[in-house]
Amino acid sequence: QVQLVESGGGSVQAGDSLRLSCVVSEGAFGDYGMGWFRQAPGKEREFVGNIKWIGGSAYYATYADSVKDRFTISRGDGKLYLQMNSLKPEDTAVYYCAAARDFTPGPHDAPDYWGQGTQVTVSS
Repeated sequence: QVQLVESGGGSVQAGDSLRLSCVVSEGAFGDYGMGWFRQAPGKEREFVGNIKWIGGSAYYATYADSVKDRFTISRGDGKLYLQMNSLKPEDTAVYYCAAARDFTPGPHDAPDYWGQGTQVTVSS
């Protein structure tokens, strides 16, 4: 059973930055399509961004409009990262790392695997 473990959440002020990490328990990142999602209180889980490996260590990331130009997905040291800059109170949510074996998870997809989530709270 593949396990995803997120870390790096916390409570920050508006305008601050946080970096979330995700570790996959089995295989290499190249075996999966990876994505980040979030769920705010009282709302449905929503897509944040995803990353698709296009050959070797090269990859292509896409983002939801709400986080574009503020959030960046990358990988390194065996981890997947979500760098979040210029955080806003509306970014407050539980953030989830997700993986899929045969596709790159997008806004309307159902990934095969989910992490347990990490809480991000942004105060004004």
